[in-house]
Amino acid sequence: MNKIFLSLAAIVVIILLAGGGYLFLNKSKTLTLETSEKDTTLTVLWAQWRPADYLQQLTADFTKETGIKVEIVQDSWGTWNDTFQSEVSKKANGKYDMVIGDSQWLGRGATQGDYVELTKWIKDRNIAEKFTDASMTGYAEYPKGSAHYWAIPVEGDAAGFSYRKDLFEDPKEKAAFKKKYGYELTPPETWDQLKDIAEFFYRPSNDFYGILAWTEPKYDGMTMGMDSLVWAWGADLGDPKTYKVNGILNTKEGVDALKFYKTLNQYNNPKWVNYYLDTNSSSNQPMIDGKVAMAMGYFSINPELLDKERNPNYYDKVGFFAMPKGPSGRYASLGGQGASIVSYTKKKEEAFKFLEWFVRDDVQKKWAQLGGLSCNKTVLQSEEFLNASPINRPFVESMDMVKDFWAVPEYSQMLAISQKYWYAYVVEGKITPEEAMNSIAKEWEALLEEKGYYKE
Repeated sequence: MNKIFLSLAAIVVIILLAGGGYLFLNKSKTLTLETSEKDTTLTVLWAQWRPADYLQQLTADFTKETGIKVEIVQDSWGTWNDTFQSEVSKKANGKYDMVIGDSQWLGRGATQGDYVELTKWIKDRNIAEKFTDASMTGYAEYPKGSAHYWAIPVEGDAAGFSYRKDLFEDPKEKAAFKKKYGYELTPPETWDQLKDIAEFFYRPSNDFYGILAWTEPKYDGMTMGMDSLVWAWGADLGDPKTYKVNGILNTKEGVDALKFYKTLNQYNNPKWVNYYLDTNSSSNQPMIDGKVAMAMGYFSINPELLDKERNPNYYDKVGFFAMPKGPSGRYASLGGQGASIVSYTKKKEEAFKFLEWFVRDDVQKKWAQLGGLSCNKTVLQSEEFLNASPINRPFVESMDMVKDFWAVPEYSQMLAISQKYWYAYVVEGKITPEEAMNSIAKEWEALLEEKGYYKE
């Protein structure tokens, strides 16, 4: 009997050891169990920018409430996507429990099993009712229109413009502009007006330029700049239901939009060709340097223009406006990101607790107060938010007119195609606008057909 009892006791010890604990006899000879402390730190990957700093600051409240620590790992815009894809390609528990990723990542994350589906969780808690329709569609839903969700909105964003208020309000500049163009110098309501203003302030002999419009060729800057005009001129990137592109993108309207973008580019400083999101070459830099009248930018990176330390000469002289109207409407390229749970994490319970906390109205309010661009309806409709920063009203206005690039898993290949041909025409002048649009349409359709989407 004693041998049997000891054998059973040994088995219990082995099981406890395998479970991460160990047994020892204390001074009073009683049997005590201690377990190693579970790591409750959530590791979240995001890009390297100020909203990530704001979120790290905000998570102190979550840690105080739950005891769960959060580490926001920031990676440069140039390598952020590759870093994440390299990690999830292992299909194993790795460095990241969550990721705050671009809207275009949704298709890949959903179809390749990298994201936890949140559909039931969102529906059971009416989460979609808390956020704007555009943000749920853009940052959370795949396929579009399916009501299947893989993320929650974190940082709302859209393409827009900053401008030099002091120049627009200068009596001499106003008089000269009205004499030349026949109307008042104010933030433009149409793309034609924006072109006039860019032309008026184009003064290269004084090292001053009318506009910075995105032409960055490596990631998606050229494409995000052009998209807004494609839609505003009445063309589109393609049909998201049939995946047809030919005759939708490469129409006369699409070609005219591309021609117009090249016209705008002539009022750029050619040295700014790579200015986009990276810290050392942000599209805000020419405004900070006092070298430009208007600069295309995402609203999420514009707060630095209001920072006296970062922009000492012009922080109080900068204003903002939403994308102007084109011949067929008013649209803005969607920026921003949503938070997804990585499928391979062992901390899903903690990750869901984080999402549950983040979507609360009180947390969204504080997120906005810190500088985050919330997509929460209650926050966006509040006078407190609208009046908190000159960025906020054009941001809210923009979120009602945003559209997005393709979100299919092959989006990066599609981006490479549009970047290549639009850059070849707008910046390099190597091809005609018709050749650029036809080439994109042909190669996008070929890719979509190869992957089983488009069938003629």
